[in-house]
Amino acid sequence: MDIDTIIHKAGGAEQIASLTGVGLEAVRKWRQSRTVPTKHWPALLRVPGIAVQDLTETTSPTATPKEMDMTNTAPPGANAALVLADGTILWGRGFGAHSNGAVGELCFSTGMTGYQETLTDPSFAGQIVTFTFPHIGNVGTNTDDDEAATMAALGAVVKEDITTPANWRSHSTFDAWLKSQNRPGISGIDTRSITRILRDKGPQTAILAFPENGQIDTDTLLNSAKAWPGLEGMDLAKEVTRPKRNWTKGVWENTRPERTADRRRVVALDYGAKDNILRCLVTAGCDVTVLPATATGAEILELAPEGVFLSNGPGDPAATGTYAVPAIRAVLDANIPVFGICLGHQLLAQALGGKTYKLDRGHRGANQPVKDLTTGKVEITSQNHGFAVDEKSLPADVKVTHTSLFDGSNEGIASTAKDAFSVQYHPEASPGPSDSFYLFERFVAVMDRRATQNAASKEA
Repeated sequence: MDIDTIIHKAGGAEQIASLTGVGLEAVRKWRQSRTVPTKHWPALLRVPGIAVQDLTETTSPTATPKEMDMTNTAPPGANAALVLADGTILWGRGFGAHSNGAVGELCFSTGMTGYQETLTDPSFAGQIVTFTFPHIGNVGTNTDDDEAATMAALGAVVKEDITTPANWRSHSTFDAWLKSQNRPGISGIDTRSITRILRDKGPQTAILAFPENGQIDTDTLLNSAKAWPGLEGMDLAKEVTRPKRNWTKGVWENTRPERTADRRRVVALDYGAKDNILRCLVTAGCDVTVLPATATGAEILELAPEGVFLSNGPGDPAATGTYAVPAIRAVLDANIPVFGICLGHQLLAQALGGKTYKLDRGHRGANQPVKDLTTGKVEITSQNHGFAVDEKSLPADVKVTHTSLFDGSNEGIASTAKDAFSVQYHPEASPGPSDSFYLFERFVAVMDRRATQNAASKEA
């Protein structure tokens, strides 16, 4: 950020002089030299829209981004760092819980709202989330918007400092909530630059450090980032899955009438299930029993389900598939309807004979257009995935039902031999706001048809 922009953001020459305790002549000299002395940075860092990196850039206008990033010395006002495995070092201000270093895959989310739901989505396990929307934390946090009992993401990267919550639903600040989740955050970061890095280079390994003693050893952090193996080959479903339980809550605030008659018995396999998916199943007319990710085919069939749901989740589907795919195949062999979302979609594809691969660019956030090839309609979807189904690997009895209008990757499949279908995106996240709820109703309709057929065969 150039010096003129900094002065403008601070409210003009007189205002920046007042903030920093200098005269207008000093500000004039700053314009001449195109730099702000480092002793005045702490005052300017309190101005919304000015980050440490913005000030760093003014001190060395001819330096390359890499040269500026590689400094091992924390600038004034910085007490946290985000270090990428390629050597990029971004300084900022820590909030939330202290951490000596949380290492994982750095990704970005485009959602303007829903940061609490995003961070508690188990699909973000093993990842540090950069929010492209600048005002994260401004509505606080509450007890209703969690998608799981604990925060799955390793940390949060934001542009602006966390402000006092301005929402009637808030129970605590974002900072306090992160502390309760024992997760760190970092502000004052140019999140647009991170987004460009991830857009151009793909997923990056990074480590977020906000040490309690304030001592940041960037060399050690960089070595830790370089040593992390990445998400390929990593099974994280076992880390986020929860024990067997019954789920009875429908969608909150009665936003959609719940079907009460002829309810269907459904087993939901929890590979990292978002709670709102379970709410949608209940509202659509399902009595839901949730089993952990490691449930076997025999354990699933013992509950005599009318349908089996495969949830979202984190990690490499090929790794999770080593135990999940045999269980799913047992369900398919028993001719029970199956519906999958996200990781569940990828696992169903494997069970039907397909393969998955790591995307060069993952899909995360809202406003992702997906075309339903059956109806020709375009849905506005919410997504969070770094792997995809390889359409070329699908057998002849599996058809493609949905496709991404961003990059053409697969977004849905259906078996022509079994009552089994799945989508890559998240219909429960409601960015449309309810473009995709029909999928839950379609699942129930399949079970209704089966129940009618069974009743007719008994009468005959």
